[in-house]
Amino acid sequence: MDARKSSIAIGLVVATTLLVIAAGLMPGARTLSFDAVLRALFNPDGKIESILVWTLRLPRSLAAATAGAGLAVSGYLLQSLTRNPLADPGITGVTAGAIAPIVTCFVFLPWVSGLYYPLVGLAGGLAAASVTFWVARGGNSHPLHLALGGVSVSLFLGAITIYVLLFAGPQSTALLFWLAGGFAGRTWVNLSQMLPWVLIGVLGALVCHRVIAMFALDDHSAAAMGVQLTVWKPVLLLLGVCPVAGVAPVAGPVAFVGLAAPHIARLLRPRGTVWEIGLAAAIGALIVTAADLIARTVAIPKELPVGIVTALIGGPLFVYLIQRGRLDFKGQGA
Repeated sequence: MDARKSSIAIGLVVATTLLVIAAGLMPGARTLSFDAVLRALFNPDGKIESILVWTLRLPRSLAAATAGAGLAVSGYLLQSLTRNPLADPGITGVTAGAIAPIVTCFVFLPWVSGLYYPLVGLAGGLAAASVTFWVARGGNSHPLHLALGGVSVSLFLGAITIYVLLFAGPQSTALLFWLAGGFAGRTWVNLSQMLPWVLIGVLGALVCHRVIAMFALDDHSAAAMGVQLTVWKPVLLLLGVCPVAGVAPVAGPVAFVGLAAPHIARLLRPRGTVWEIGLAAAIGALIVTAADLIARTVAIPKELPVGIVTALIGGPLFVYLIQRGRLDFKGQGA
């Protein structure tokens, strides 16, 4: 796929995402007509329709799209860093590493401002990823070694999270819903808290696209081409964890997006690393936005956690990748 076709593919995915966001402004406990949505968007008057659109539904959908783009790029970076098609924020333990300390702070250190939760999640995610990669010998061994290492770390941290929840008292119900992943009640403030961390990951990946492309080679070849592995591996890991650190405090864990979106982008064969990153981000935004729309409309007036919907989508994909043997990564044997 040349640059023109790649740009068209990204444009189509972005346009579809915008259509899903627009469609998501209508359904809910109070359904709005298309005309009412248009009036609320372009002529807000403070009435209930405007409040529903501008205060509840639009920021929620934009937060879902932002989170999806960030998680997709995070998965892309982790897969590129490890040359491992099974790497993603969930499987490498990054998500569990971000969630566990955030829950611990929420329960035992309630005086810590939520503004610091991304930093807490960043530290936890980096620590968990480092342990996973150490178990999997730097992430360069068989993909299943990385998966087993990540699952072990995630189970350990998940047990800590559940133990901490026992002390949460009346707040445990809200925390459990948050731990299932979702965007219910998310506002413009939540979006503004998440956006900088996602931008760091996405823009950082685009700036470092040449180095990321060289990571498709083995370490010796990349080093021979001038890549300082001791410098760039930590940098790419940091860029990969930043979106998760930003998304986790707002939406909780959203499963499988980081695994699915990069694979779908690569299957479309865009031109070069920059286009792959852009397409992965666009696909991730579409997946999470669509999942959020399904989650809040399938059982109106109640709603499902988005993490359940993405898991229902990503689980079969994960099985498909294994059964079809699609475990090669840019020519590298799995």
